[in-house]
Amino acid sequence: MTWRASEEPQRHSLCHCEDCRRWSGAPVVGWAAFYENVVTIEGETRGYQSSPAATREFCARCGTGLFYRSATLLPGILDIQSGTMDDPEAFPPSAQVMVRHRLGWAREMDKLPAFESYPGMD
Repeated sequence: MTWRASEEPQRHSLCHCEDCRRWSGAPVVGWAAFYENVVTIEGETRGYQSSPAATREFCARCGTGLFYRSATLLPGILDIQSGTMDDPEAFPPSAQVMVRHRLGWAREMDKLPAFESYPGMD
């Protein structure tokens, strides 16, 4: 499954909401927002209604989380998990959203020891 966009994203945000955490299994999820009409999707996706106003889609073959759609909250926008980009460095995030749901320890992540690879494997 692949996707392509003919324009740059309108924004790239890091989301701290509980829905995104539970769906992704990660403490925070990057979302790049594209107008739906500039995105081409090749391959099969599957989706589910994650809330009354939103659908989340994933790759039908491997299960990778891909898209968030909400005609109510984000009309005309397709949010795409930024980790699925070929070059996720190309569009740095410009905001964090839903920070009222941010895990307390996530505020201190920059203070944790940092290793170039898995500790002991350098």
